[in-house]
Amino acid sequence: MLELLPNDTWKLLDAMMTRRGEEVETSTAQTQVIGKRHFGRKAIPAGGGGGRASARELFDTLLLWRARVALDAAGNASVDIPLNDSLTSFRIVAIASSGADLFGTGDASIRSTQDLMLLSGLPPVVRESDRYRATFTLRNASERRMPVQLIARVASSGKALPPLEPRQVELAPGEAREIGWDVTVPIDATKLDWQVEATERDTRAVRGEPVEPQRPSVLRQAQDEPGAARDAMKISQRVAQAVPERTYQATILQLTAPQSIAVQRPADAIPGRGGVNVRMQAKLAGDLPGVREYLSWYPYSCFEQQASSAIGLRDQARWDALMRALPEYLDSDGLLKYWVPLRYGSDTLTAYVLSVGSEAGWAIPDDSRRRMEAALVGFVEGRVVRYSDLQTADLAIRKIAALEALSRRKEAIDAKWLDSIAIEPNLWPTSAVLDWYLVLKRSPKLPKRDERMNEAEQILRSRLNFQGTTMGFSTEKTDALWWLMISADSNANRLLLALLDAPAWREDMPRLVRGSLGRMQKGHWNTTVANAWGVLALEKFSDAFETDPVAGTTTATLEAERFTHAWTVEDGAKVFDRKLAWPPQRADLELAHDGGGKPWITLQSIAALPLRQPLSSGYKVVREVTPLQQQTKGTWSRGDVARVHLEIEAQSDMTWVVVDDPIPAGATALGRGLGGDSALLAQGEVKRGTVWPAYEERTFTAYRAYFRYVPKGR
Repeated sequence: MLELLPNDTWKLLDAMMTRRGEEVETSTAQTQVIGKRHFGRKAIPAGGGGGRASARELFDTLLLWRARVALDAAGNASVDIPLNDSLTSFRIVAIASSGADLFGTGDASIRSTQDLMLLSGLPPVVRESDRYRATFTLRNASERRMPVQLIARVASSGKALPPLEPRQVELAPGEAREIGWDVTVPIDATKLDWQVEATERDTRAVRGEPVEPQRPSVLRQAQDEPGAARDAMKISQRVAQAVPERTYQATILQLTAPQSIAVQRPADAIPGRGGVNVRMQAKLAGDLPGVREYLSWYPYSCFEQQASSAIGLRDQARWDALMRALPEYLDSDGLLKYWVPLRYGSDTLTAYVLSVGSEAGWAIPDDSRRRMEAALVGFVEGRVVRYSDLQTADLAIRKIAALEALSRRKEAIDAKWLDSIAIEPNLWPTSAVLDWYLVLKRSPKLPKRDERMNEAEQILRSRLNFQGTTMGFSTEKTDALWWLMISADSNANRLLLALLDAPAWREDMPRLVRGSLGRMQKGHWNTTVANAWGVLALEKFSDAFETDPVAGTTTATLEAERFTHAWTVEDGAKVFDRKLAWPPQRADLELAHDGGGKPWITLQSIAALPLRQPLSSGYKVVREVTPLQQQTKGTWSRGDVARVHLEIEAQSDMTWVVVDDPIPAGATALGRGLGGDSALLAQGEVKRGTVWPAYEERTFTAYRAYFRYVPKGR
């Protein structure tokens, strides 16, 4: 069990009136400005007891937050504080202010307890096939000896797992004892739900006399009768896939005639897992399964990735939650930062979020939006300076991207902003040509606007390159500006959005959509940015072009399995899918539609493929684990400490690189600032090389380090 370091963020008076030494110091109250510091839920650490008591389970640690409390005539107030199920201590803090010169604060602590307490020692995350000791601690807080029976039940996806033997133990007054079971995590589980109950046994049972058994309870209860203590809890563990099922091939087709497609399970795939997933939909605006899977499983968490995932999944609640945290991500100039701890924001990220949010029709808080727009204006005018992550001449490209975001405002683009940019679209990458076209499209008062729009359209048309049904660009090799979050896939999807309502491109639009879909690999585009733009592009294409309803029946047959859907008027953009099991050997998947319209079919080849040998693709990684503290030499056990050494060799320069190193279930990566961390063990950490992480994450499953730029070499 871990304990958090003391949480002192509520001590406003100490922060405002700190003791200063007899010397010259530079002080600032900038960290106390509202919007930069939080004295509420965000200031509370995870775990119970306000950071002082052992973390019992993930219950809400903030019982009540009330910004204003009315006082009576005597200056007193009464507040009801609801307690939750945590058996721990809580701190109650009151802060009072009056006028400009009166300030006061006070606090008190309370503790909830009971005679018999049950504490969970389960790891929050385990992996499939893990075998571990599921431990619980029983504590006798009374002054009498207590014979206790411990009963546990565990279920996965609503199905009960094999029963666990009840445990019998006798606790002395004040004694705590650890009890557990050996558990193996089943395959294909996503969560383990535990119901555990500890009940004080009748003393007659201890003497061997017959006693009527008590029915187990599933909720925490108080004592049923004097002298009979009981405690029970529900707790869940998340189960991660040891060998995850992933889409290894995918295709999207419009069913205009019967199709026969050969399928076969990959040779190294784990039998009994995966299959051929068939999805039917009347419109492309429905769910894109490969994109949804990619974004749902995406593990990284910078601001761009969170925003792109919210857009791509069409999850407005996730977007709104991110927007509430937006002020924390703005730097002093108003530019967005990839992570809160960074000092400087990015003009590229700021322009992208303004543009994609506007395209999706989702709101950005007015105050933050105005600050971001003002920062981009300052960047275009040269008052706000940000250098590129790569030493390359990309300032004009970044300014054009900023202008594209600013062109979405009600205020017109100032023609003077173009004076610092050499207008040479033939020399620009495709992304800049698209930005330039959209700036002109929304700015009718710019000089030579129509002439320049026609020129941009001609450049875009001349760069299109179709290979079969897949769309590409003749400048594709130089269009991959990864440090600016630009790829050929994002260019293809932005092209659809830019030209969707252009009369000269209307007849070409279905072919362009097929070409963009042809760029997908494993059912999705290559970056989170490209997937966000792609989802928006297909939605708007569907609204404009897919007006014919689908009727009749669509059938997919794979050997003995058959998937049939009868279309109705109410189906709209709904998605209907089924996973068909892999056949024992190569077989044909038959697709047919009987009726009107042309339904879209998405086929996904899903399998769990274990990595049999080392794989190197752009980076070579050598991992070495060295025991620092080991109870039994050569054997790992609970409490042992190990050091992981990673040696990484890059084959080329790259920006925004993530080192993602998994840790065993139940283990903790030291260095998180927890009370259980060892400064002596952590101080031996060494980082060699010329790069340093911009941000680090230590989660229950992995250690992650994000690097803004990694040069070629070791």
